[in-house]
Amino acid sequence: MVKSANTELFEARMTTMTITIERTPRTLMFAGKEINVEELSVELPFARKPSSLEEVGGYGNYKVFVTETKEMTPEEFDSFGRTLLKSRDWLAGKGGGTGDGFLCVEIKAPGRPYLYVNPEGGDYARYVARLG
Repeated sequence: MVKSANTELFEARMTTMTITIERTPRTLMFAGKEINVEELSVELPFARKPSSLEEVGGYGNYKVFVTETKEMTPEEFDSFGRTLLKSRDWLAGKGGGTGDGFLCVEIKAPGRPYLYVNPEGGDYARYVARLG
């Protein structure tokens, strides 16, 4: 591949950007129980039943209430991202909708985007939003 002088100049100047998303502790009533969550300061679009990360783009903007964080290796994340509809014990029975937002498992791995998964009580990534 041949690069133009302008492309090489742009690549030489490319820098990284850091985005800070505030997380506010909240207590929500859900299904008759109090649950502790962290609300993200941004709303995100969620995709319904995406089979892979390529299909995550979503629609609408919803509040995100993080109920727990799942840390993965990059390899585990990539495997998860290729098979979002696969059953996983660690998602079973989690998630749910609050009217204006979703209860989510936050998924993170080094060098990968953050994912917010609402299994809606199931055991697969039924609703998924990505950040990054």
